[in-house]
Amino acid sequence: MSWSLRFLGVGSSQAVELGSASAVIERDGQPQLMIDCGQEALTAYLAHYGRAPEALFITHVHMDHVAGLERLFYKIYFDPQLRGKVKLYVPATVVPHLQSRLADYPGVIAEGGANWWDGFHLVPVTRGFWHARRWFDVFPVRHHLPDTAFGLRLAGAMVWTGDTRPIPEMLAQHADAGELIAHDCAMQGNPSHSGIADLEREYSPELLARCVLYHYASHADGDALHARGHRVAQAGDVLALADPVGADVTG
Repeated sequence: MSWSLRFLGVGSSQAVELGSASAVIERDGQPQLMIDCGQEALTAYLAHYGRAPEALFITHVHMDHVAGLERLFYKIYFDPQLRGKVKLYVPATVVPHLQSRLADYPGVIAEGGANWWDGFHLVPVTRGFWHARRWFDVFPVRHHLPDTAFGLRLAGAMVWTGDTRPIPEMLAQHADAGELIAHDCAMQGNPSHSGIADLEREYSPELLARCVLYHYASHADGDALHARGHRVAQAGDVLALADPVGADVTG
C-alpha cells in the first residue's frame, strides 16, 4: 500500500498557465480525495483519471478554487450513476459562501426542477471528517476574513494549507508528526498570502524542509523560490507520502 499527493495545478489566481492550485490524495495510485476544484484543476483531473472525482474537500470559495464545481455539477447531475453521490466536504462556515457563489443562481438547469445541491452529497465539517476509512483533520488558516478558509491534514502523511498567511501556531498542532506540508507561497507576500520572506522569518529550518511550495505567480517565481533552496511543486508532480497514522477503520 502506498500513498501519494498529485499536484493538478500550482498557480495563483492569475497564473492560469500553472493550473489552479489543487491536488489529489492517492492510495495505490487511485484517487481518494480531490482538494479544491478550480476550472483548470477539474480539466487536469479528468484528463488524468478519465472520470469525475468521487470526493472533494473545499478549502474556501475564491473562484480559482471552486469554479470547476459548476462544470462538475452538469457532468454528474445528468448521470444517474453519479447524481447525488459525489461527496463534497465543506467547512460548515464556508457552506453559506458556497451557497451564495454557486448554488443560489436561479434556474440551475434550463428545464427547471433541479437544485444545485442535488448533484452532490454535501458533508458539512468542523474539526474534521471520516473519508475512505481515514480521519482527516480540518483547521482554520489566515486568508481574508476569519472562518472563511481552512487547511487539511492526513495525520502522519500530509498537510495542505490552502491559501494562507504563515500559520506557525496551526502547524505546531497539525504538522507535528513529520508530515509533508504543501504550503501557499509566492516571492512576494500580501495580506492574504504568504511570501517566501514571511515563511523564512516565521518557520524553523526543520519545518521549511518539510514544505513544498505552491500557489506562486509564474514559472520565473517558481525558479526563484527553488534557487533560494526550497522545494517547489509543479503541475503534474506526484510526491510520495508516508503512511498515515491512526486507525484504518473497517467499512
